[in-house]
Amino acid sequence: MTNPVTLSDWLEYIERQHPQSIAMGLERVNVVRDALQLKPDFPVITVGGTNGKGSACRFLEAMLTHAGYCAGVYTSPHLLRYNERVRIGSRDAEDADLVRAFAAVERARAASGVPLTYFEIGTLAAVWLFIERRVEVAVLEVGLGGRLDAVNAFDADVALLMSVGLDHMEYLGDTREAIGAEKAPIFRAGRPAVCADADPPSSVTDYARRIGANLLLIGRDFSYEAQQQQWCYRGPGGNRYGLPPPALRGTFQLANASACITALDAVRDRLPVSTGDIRAGLVAVENPGRFQVLPGRPAVILDVAHNPHAASALALNLVQMTGYSKTLAVFSMLKDKDVAGVVRLLRGHIDHWLVAPLEGPRAMSAEALQQSLRNAGVNAEITMCINIEEACDRAYRTAGDGDRILAFGSFLTVAAAMTAFRNRRP
Repeated sequence: MTNPVTLSDWLEYIERQHPQSIAMGLERVNVVRDALQLKPDFPVITVGGTNGKGSACRFLEAMLTHAGYCAGVYTSPHLLRYNERVRIGSRDAEDADLVRAFAAVERARAASGVPLTYFEIGTLAAVWLFIERRVEVAVLEVGLGGRLDAVNAFDADVALLMSVGLDHMEYLGDTREAIGAEKAPIFRAGRPAVCADADPPSSVTDYARRIGANLLLIGRDFSYEAQQQQWCYRGPGGNRYGLPPPALRGTFQLANASACITALDAVRDRLPVSTGDIRAGLVAVENPGRFQVLPGRPAVILDVAHNPHAASALALNLVQMTGYSKTLAVFSMLKDKDVAGVVRLLRGHIDHWLVAPLEGPRAMSAEALQQSLRNAGVNAEITMCINIEEACDRAYRTAGDGDRILAFGSFLTVAAAMTAFRNRRP
């Protein structure tokens, strides 16, 4: 296909532009960035980390929107539609806008003669569109790592590092120190670098000190205190009291929200945000697929939770969400993930597992999933299903009104379950 027309045509086309789905390095991205003359004149907030990135992007978007700013937000991956990755003014980008952005990037890429991956093209297209639409601030979520990620081709006015955990170890290293060394280079010399990890690897703090970034650490430079029906924040930009609990579930979201407040305070000379805007953003924020509870009975919970750090947070949320008789899990993961690590953290909270394969070369068969569960010490009932849709159907028919269904393990699992459950409900 030489001249893609529709968005689906373009997505199919850009998938074929590089022989690898992941190719680390900024040289090729920088060539096309410069050919496009992509030089944002608005503040850029870069968000990295193993977990918590999506929540932080949504917090920032909600707070900035309530402050009256038109924010461009770039995240990945998406659940149902590619458009979810590029948001302008709290709305998913239109197909026509994305098509124009992809066409502009492809012209520059072809003229430069360099191949780009799907994610690299998507990142450049998002920034191109933000510049064209004259957004007032951009929030960019790192895809993988940080040092060599396409998002890092753009200098952050303030960088957030939400957490450092073990994931993508084949690319980033097999220790927190090694992974931290890959994530910290989103920091910039002389600029604020906010870290929400309560125990950051020394590679993170050492890098910040070496380049002269203004490192702001949770527990040292900013903090929060949970109270009965509210919470308070303390930080270098001032203290805020009587804050409402975030609409995103989980006590750990207070740490995420605190990091976002610290980041906004760090750029308040260009983007002033009031305490009232922060309160409104906390109440209004939504993040589909992250402990998302669908309305109705039985309760349905959707959570991507595809690594042990995320599984630990999910387990805590399940404990805090009381009043249910049984928990049924619709479960599938990709074979290059730490399946055993995730399962061990959640096996004590699940009474019945319904497993099914995902699509693609990284998928595990239902038989392999069952064996992984048994190897990880699961003694509960396991039902093998043909696909996620069948697993959701069986779970729905098995669960009583006092039970809950949890679909988790991958963005692919949640996307399929989201569609299946919504099709069942009025």
